[in-house]
Amino acid sequence: MLTSLLIRLFVKNSSQTSDPHVRLAYGLLSGGVGIAVNLLLFAVKLTLGLLSGSIAVAADAINNLSDAGSAIVTVVGFKLSAKPADNEHPFGHGRIEYVAGLVVAVFIIAVGLDFLKCSLERIFSPQPVAANSTVIVILAATLGVKSWLFFFYRAIAARIESTVIHAAAFDSLSDLLTTGLVLISLGLSRFTTFPVDGCAGLAVAGFVIFAGIGVLRDTINPLLGECPDRELVEEMRQRLLRCPEIRGIHDIIIHNYGPNRYFATAHAEVNRDCDPVYLHDALEAAEIEIARTMPIRLILHSDPFDTLDPEVKKWRARCEEIISRIDTQLKLYDFRLTGEKDAPQFHFHLLVPRTYCMSHEQLTELIRRHLTEFTAAPQLHIEFINTYV
Repeated sequence: MLTSLLIRLFVKNSSQTSDPHVRLAYGLLSGGVGIAVNLLLFAVKLTLGLLSGSIAVAADAINNLSDAGSAIVTVVGFKLSAKPADNEHPFGHGRIEYVAGLVVAVFIIAVGLDFLKCSLERIFSPQPVAANSTVIVILAATLGVKSWLFFFYRAIAARIESTVIHAAAFDSLSDLLTTGLVLISLGLSRFTTFPVDGCAGLAVAGFVIFAGIGVLRDTINPLLGECPDRELVEEMRQRLLRCPEIRGIHDIIIHNYGPNRYFATAHAEVNRDCDPVYLHDALEAAEIEIARTMPIRLILHSDPFDTLDPEVKKWRARCEEIISRIDTQLKLYDFRLTGEKDAPQFHFHLLVPRTYCMSHEQLTELIRRHLTEFTAAPQLHIEFINTYV
């Protein structure tokens, strides 16, 4: 309920999440709430840590301070990523959001390593912990606040599909686990001289470092150029195939320039007998339709092929059947037939997985051997390609 109220108050047109201004408003809201809540938790836990002398509670407090710093980075990241494209950055500034997530990850890991050092020192040089019931009750109450923040982040991340806010939600979940562990250690420290506090601090540090590595992985992948979402690719493919002039789509390449910002190229198979101006207009209309209905700026390359010649149709069908028989993962594109009838030459592209078990030479020889069932001297001109989606 509180999450919905905050969205109504601070995000205009909240349902239009594809609008950059709405996305920015969501990012600023999540960052502002994260800063306020984490600073409050830092102040409360630091006070409890100083009163009790617990390294685990103090570590948990500093962890919340680092979360507030991460929220500041999130705000800055969203502000910068919302800047329009310019001459130096013609694809926009959307990837800054990933850089912000990278900075957050580094903060988290650095804090975790520092707690690891302090906790080891506390294990080898134990110090008394004075945790009374008031300290334990107040610390337990912070779990409720952090739980709400986790669900708040998760709701915002789901609405705008933000990697950096999803990372903040995951960090909040790890904070719940670490605070719960600290509570257990405080309770046990009242009944034993064993360095429970140092051990709990060690576990807290482990949780923090693990969370940081997860965030680091999630933000580095889109910066390196990870494979696009399969559903996004398939939706674009199906929308293009609805165009009556397009017989097939292949060689799809999609680049991500920030959340919901994609630039793509693809090859469209079309009838070579059609008027070239008509085909140009048809493909341009398809590009405009994709841009209108999906977050993708698309450029289509025309691949004309003969759809009427019975010989071409016959040999293409044979080649496709042979390739399918070898392995259903292999796909044939851009088929052309040249040469004499008794010595046909086959030209086509063959899509193969990047780590395929057979070499290009082995595949070529295997396909040639199968084709000798139909013609004595087949000549193959195969261009091997890998998929980018």
